[in-house]
Amino acid sequence: MKISNNWLKEFIKTDLKTEKVGEYLTDIGLEVEGIEKYESIRGSLEGIVVGKVLTCEKHPNADKLKLTTVDTGNGNILHIVCGAPNVEAGQTVPVAVVGTKIYDKTGNFFEIKEAKLRGEVSQGMICAEDELGLSDDHGGIMVLDPKKYTVGSNFSNYFEIEKDEIFEIGLTPNRTDAMSHYGVARDLNAFLTSNQLKAEFEKLKTLPLSSEGEHSFSIEVEDEELTPRYIGAIIKGVKVADSPAWLQNRLKAIGLSPINNIVDITNYILHGLGQPLHAFDADKIAMQKLKVGTLPAGTKFTTLDGVERTLNGSEIIIKDGNNSPMCIAGVLGGKDSGVSEETTSIFLESAYFNPVAVRKAAKAHGLNTDASFRFERGVDPNNTKTAITHAIQLITEVAGGTLVGELLENYPKKIEDFKVILRYSKIDEILGTKIHREKIKEILRSLEIEIINEIQNGLEISIPAYRADVTREIDVIEEILRIYGYNKIEAPSKISFTPVKLDNNDQDALENFWARALQSQGFFEVMNNSLTAEKFVSETAVKLLNPLSSDLAYMRTSLLEGLLENAAYNINRKNPDIKFFELGKIYHKTDKYNERKQLAILVSGRDLRENWLQPKSETNFYHLKGYVSILLEKLGIQSTEKSLNDKRFTDAIEIMSSDKTIARIGKVSAELLKTFDIEQDCFYAEIEVEIANQLRLKDNFKFVDIPKFNIVRRDLALLVDKAVSYAELYSAAQKNKSPYLRAINLFDVYEGKNLPEGKKSYAMSFELLNEEKTLEDKDINEVMNALIKTFEKDFGASLR
Repeated sequence: MKISNNWLKEFIKTDLKTEKVGEYLTDIGLEVEGIEKYESIRGSLEGIVVGKVLTCEKHPNADKLKLTTVDTGNGNILHIVCGAPNVEAGQTVPVAVVGTKIYDKTGNFFEIKEAKLRGEVSQGMICAEDELGLSDDHGGIMVLDPKKYTVGSNFSNYFEIEKDEIFEIGLTPNRTDAMSHYGVARDLNAFLTSNQLKAEFEKLKTLPLSSEGEHSFSIEVEDEELTPRYIGAIIKGVKVADSPAWLQNRLKAIGLSPINNIVDITNYILHGLGQPLHAFDADKIAMQKLKVGTLPAGTKFTTLDGVERTLNGSEIIIKDGNNSPMCIAGVLGGKDSGVSEETTSIFLESAYFNPVAVRKAAKAHGLNTDASFRFERGVDPNNTKTAITHAIQLITEVAGGTLVGELLENYPKKIEDFKVILRYSKIDEILGTKIHREKIKEILRSLEIEIINEIQNGLEISIPAYRADVTREIDVIEEILRIYGYNKIEAPSKISFTPVKLDNNDQDALENFWARALQSQGFFEVMNNSLTAEKFVSETAVKLLNPLSSDLAYMRTSLLEGLLENAAYNINRKNPDIKFFELGKIYHKTDKYNERKQLAILVSGRDLRENWLQPKSETNFYHLKGYVSILLEKLGIQSTEKSLNDKRFTDAIEIMSSDKTIARIGKVSAELLKTFDIEQDCFYAEIEVEIANQLRLKDNFKFVDIPKFNIVRRDLALLVDKAVSYAELYSAAQKNKSPYLRAINLFDVYEGKNLPEGKKSYAMSFELLNEEKTLEDKDINEVMNALIKTFEKDFGASLR
């Protein structure tokens, strides 16, 4: 959202510098992402002076160029080469002297320098209108009226040039109260007032209006739930034309294009006060009656953008006396009822529409307008009348015309403010510090929150209806902290916390636990569509009865294909290092429909980012297996492995626990990778979430003291048959009954020369610890000898 500093000063006056205002806005949650300079005329015509052409002769070396001498005042005579066809002696012209910057439409510029053009010296430039940013006309140089322009004067003296600074605010969607210049000023004032900083702020008031005569217009609100408040005004005798420069500059500064004075004023009120308005051509309203309601589904309606739309029957529609649609309320007006150059009378609308209804209408028609953005989040219902009075005053000043008769209004049931009980003890608990009670009251008043009553250890308060995001006690506490200042809350010298065990029945907690664990390892979470194409599903896939397209005709039977699409997208954009995970459901139909949740993990490329110290490390099957092992070990799940035959993989294993498959890990087949045009190895794992949740230990959260005695390490180099896997050796070692054996690891595998045919070597390490005393050699030897005997007996192993 763009906020003009000049516009902001119309509501709040302060001596603060722009950068300081931006800092304070960020402190109160209106994050300023940048501050840009704005000039209504790019460059502000600096360096442009009024000159008089004294002589004009043909260039001796170029047919289309002329040599001129130009008087720029104070006896300064410049020699300028000019290519304009209309330049003549005696003309008064704008001249860019040496050093002047000439800007184009994109903001780029070139600097005027003394130069030679075809052998002749040129000491400046006589300018056309487009070169000065005054229009798009490049038919020739500007020729000025010598009676109005004085030679030697600054050309900028003859223009109202607006200079401004624009705040780019990253506004959160809940802050509908701050979606205007007045709203930002009100919030800034709360902060400045609370912190005893000087500021002048006047609360917005409804203006008194004078009207002439009577009108015969009427309004009818068919559903007061959809339109709780509706106000209309008839203004006759207006002249639709271009807006004055000040109004155009206000809109241009925040990126809007002026249209005409009536439309510009409605936009000015919307961005200034936060209330969307709409102006209808009053002469086009049949029977001089407006109805606010709905129309049957299937009704055709052409909106301002020229698109014919089919209504679905739920939109709030502004209709005329014949029930013909004129506007999708809160979203977009109609093509045939809008203001044009021929308009002389307008019906001006200001309303509060049901936010949910506006949101549904905007989404249904794919529209996102400035009005719908505000209406669907909830505008201030008590600002409806105030805003229209300011708009009427502006219209009569800028476009002429007269307000006819009284305002038309339908407001049967007042929208009440929110009532909340605020406890001081809760404030202290949430903030972790104690704010003086009078300070809390001061902050509440600065936020226009009324203190109805003081109760024991708290306050009964009334929150303005425009704060649709502040309806609970916790919301009020957040507001207090926001204005008090996050920076004033001191960080404690120490932090105490109680470790929380996973709730054994809470699968969401398990999923969040896993997600955080993977994110800490550099993984990114993705979320893919549950619908997919036939080529990516198995024969048990569930087909949709009425698919949107052939690519979205089936429920997915695996998460792998979606992750491969993510990988291909990233690889094609020079991001080949993939660490993705997804928590999602897959669907099958056998004798009945069934769905189950999986955690899917895909890795490819480098496991660690490239740097000068870390050698290039390509991810592999064992990297992925390590990640899966960490996740299962955190749940205390004991498991075994066995090979897996799955057409998706070239090599794969499945991890079993209690005779249930808990996970599958594999290298994605080349055939499947080719389908996605992926030319690098990918490794994939899927974990059955429901099964993991069932099998995890109920009490897997333990604290142990740091060992007082040293861990002892012993290594064995075992010569075994090639058919023997490390998993078998590991499993056999785990069965050792010694209480001292704490860790087993494989640190080297060797196959090749100097080994007997059909043999390979495993180098394994074993860590032993006695928590009561230092291990003696006899205890260590007893454990190691037992391990050696097991390896010799079960696997025919020998020591190298």
